[in-house]
Amino acid sequence: MSGIDKTDPICGMEGTIQAHGHYFCSGACIKKYEQKNNITQEKCPGCVVKQKKWYRENLFLVVLGLACVHVINFVFSLYGITVLDGLIFSFHDYIKRIWLAVILGLFIGGIIDYFIPREYITKYLSRNKKSTVFYSVGFGFLMSVCSHGILAISIELYKKGASTSSVIAFLLASPWANFPVTILLFSFFGIKALFFIISAIVIAIITGLIYQVLEKKGMVESNKNVFQPEQDFSIIKDIKTRMKGTRINPESLKITLMGIMNGSWSLAKMVLWWILIGMFLASATATYIPKDFFIHYMGSGLSGLLVTLALATVIEICSEGSAPLAFEIFRQTGAFGNSFVFLMAGVSTDYTEIGLLWSNIGRKTALWLPVITVPQVLILGYLFNTLL
Repeated sequence: MSGIDKTDPICGMEGTIQAHGHYFCSGACIKKYEQKNNITQEKCPGCVVKQKKWYRENLFLVVLGLACVHVINFVFSLYGITVLDGLIFSFHDYIKRIWLAVILGLFIGGIIDYFIPREYITKYLSRNKKSTVFYSVGFGFLMSVCSHGILAISIELYKKGASTSSVIAFLLASPWANFPVTILLFSFFGIKALFFIISAIVIAIITGLIYQVLEKKGMVESNKNVFQPEQDFSIIKDIKTRMKGTRINPESLKITLMGIMNGSWSLAKMVLWWILIGMFLASATATYIPKDFFIHYMGSGLSGLLVTLALATVIEICSEGSAPLAFEIFRQTGAFGNSFVFLMAGVSTDYTEIGLLWSNIGRKTALWLPVITVPQVLILGYLFNTLL
């Protein structure tokens, strides 16, 4: 049984639902396969696939668990027990900070799913060339979404055929090397913010190139959903052809909107439960670890960097939310390198991102991420503390 190919023919991910002689990762991919091959219930009554029950979805189970915590807190409050008040407040505060970025990320992911043909992604982000990594970092710089909003877009790019190295480079560059966060960092750190931006880009490029080598050697998972477009394939010509055949009317707009929403919802079921888990764990950290601990144990020495690294692993939530805390660390300790480690290591070691990479791309890809990035972050952090 282990030799059975369970690769989803639509998105290339590992499938768990058997249908039409293949394995699929979700009902959305089954529908796309049926549409692509013109399979209808009338033509194939026996092809109707039993969908996963909604109450067995990971997203529902996580939301149910969070609802239970809120109910328990309400019951506690009736008896004057406030042990969960801070946790609930912190969790709600995190939701306020990142809800817009997450929704934007899911919406952009839905747009990519509906509008962007796989050939477009393949042309620039699937080839095992050094230029592919630079394209990925460039695309990441153009994004205006925080680290958890970018997760949805990254997974959608992978589903569309982007190589593993491209997704990693895109994921690392986007949270700190994008326009909104650039402005935010400059407002906190002044001209020193350039060190954050340049370092993020350098780490993303180096890591992407290393992942390319690992892909060639089979040491990380490769995207099985990659196919090469024709050599003379032109994106501009293809867009013009598609636009000529497009008719804008209320019905077509309705179909388009529904297509985008379906893509966003499918993506949400894939990534949102991980984001909620990450927010809950970070809320617990922020609530039950004294804030003075961050300041007193984050000196400019190696031990301070390691403590910062450990805390960044569990407290990093989003780039916009982490920047003020990183500045507070710098203001209290004067250790610029610690602030850098707090920001960058949060992206590299964040359990939400590692969990999503593990479940959507593969465990080797997920485990190599901190192994490759953390040494780079610590070295740069130490140099910043020594030289700046």
